[in-house]
Amino acid sequence: MSDRRTGLRERKKQLTYQAVSEAAISMFLERGFDQVSVAEVAAAADISKPTLFRYFPAKEDLVLHRFADHEDEAARVVSGRADGLSPLEALRDHFLDGLDRRDPVTGLCDNPQVLAFHRLLYGTPSLVARMYAYQGRSEAALARALDPGSRVTAQLAAGQIIAVLRILAMENWRRIDAGETAGQVHDDAVAAARIAFRQLADGLRGAAPGGGA
Repeated sequence: MSDRRTGLRERKKQLTYQAVSEAAISMFLERGFDQVSVAEVAAAADISKPTLFRYFPAKEDLVLHRFADHEDEAARVVSGRADGLSPLEALRDHFLDGLDRRDPVTGLCDNPQVLAFHRLLYGTPSLVARMYAYQGRSEAALARALDPGSRVTAQLAAGQIIAVLRILAMENWRRIDAGETAGQVHDDAVAAARIAFRQLADGLRGAAPGGGA
């Protein structure tokens, strides 16, 4: 019974996170991030300001909550990879699959709502700065997946991999934001990803356990 109550509390907590974040993002998209106060978000979500800050330590986290599930995505891909597949091969295949699925995380998504969210994110300096903290946690999780001892070589490898994923996604988003469709960008995005992972494989060969592609 205790486990059931704990599970229910956790689901309720996650639903609250989601509801507050979505309400905040809707307001930010309509009026601009800097034009909406935390107090206004709390009122719209029908919670107190102190309660909101218990869920979201910073105003920027109201937006970046959408990335929370992706913080350890690279680490999960590496840890769950098939036998005989190197970490880079697994990450490459996962990214290529994301391009085919038009996963927003790859930047290759021309859904109007996704584009509006990305414009909010990349057009707000404080959000871009806060996003680096999320990427730092992604690097740390990936380094542990590459090497449980998290040696410096694994940390360096993780930093390079996460940087490449970010650059690929940003280039895809930049082209779509400039007016191209996801279909028009897709082939170039795939080619760029393959080149990037080949370069990573050449540079990281032997630097981390199973690092080569």
